[in-house]
Amino acid sequence: MRKFHEKPNLYLGQISIKVTNIEKSLAFYQKIIGFQIMAQNEREVTLSADGVTPLLTIVQPNEVHPKENRTTGLYHFALLLPTRADLASFLRHAVDKKITIGASDHLVSEAIYLDDPDGNGIEVYCDRPASDWIWTNGEVEMTTNPLDSESLFAENDAGWNGLPKNTTMGHIHLHVADLEETENFYVSGLGYKVVSHYPGALFVSTGGYHHHVGLNIWKGTGIPAPDENSVGLNWYTIVFANEGVRKETVKNLKNIGTQVVKYQDHYMTTDPSGNKIQLVV
Repeated sequence: MRKFHEKPNLYLGQISIKVTNIEKSLAFYQKIIGFQIMAQNEREVTLSADGVTPLLTIVQPNEVHPKENRTTGLYHFALLLPTRADLASFLRHAVDKKITIGASDHLVSEAIYLDDPDGNGIEVYCDRPASDWIWTNGEVEMTTNPLDSESLFAENDAGWNGLPKNTTMGHIHLHVADLEETENFYVSGLGYKVVSHYPGALFVSTGGYHHHVGLNIWKGTGIPAPDENSVGLNWYTIVFANEGVRKETVKNLKNIGTQVVKYQDHYMTTDPSGNKIQLVV
């Protein structure tokens, strides 16, 4: 399944989120989720599953304040585990630690949901084989059914030893203000394809994945972006196959009226709902 999260697909790299207490958050992400520290200073920690590839950065801004309600931004980021056995170990670990969780069967995947200490949403999931996904007229069938936890527990009785090294950032799901302009940005601008329409939401991907980005208006339409110092999404990265594809994407974004800023090794843009995106190769 890792093929959906490597070139030439348009896949996610690193995600950066804002927290109120870096020490408290770091303890959670190490002990509960099972990340390794890659780099650390007083107000920022970069985390990895394999010690080499950065997946998550947690940042404590100056004058940070708690998560705002009814704003755009992060719904959850999703860590894709290599196997169903790994998900079974994580579920047993979460239960043992008495963590409040949700659990769903989405047909294409099985997922466990939880929040970090600041309410940043996290999904830990495993995919079903792509050959089992059902496609109709270019859209993949997804739903939300209860997770069969008994079947999952029967998969594996091993303990949780932290995130497996092959863990990837499977997808991100965002609150947005308007689905129509959001679809235009992600499809006409970034080059994704819509693979599922869901009540109040749409899902986009490349390479035939069930989704690399989820986008919803479940908090309402026309909602504002959060304050710069609010807990929540800082930015996330989209990885391009090569410089040529990235330059073409920058051109497409500018053609639909989106501002793109060039930095030393990446471009930065913002979707219509204020979600910041780094474009990297």
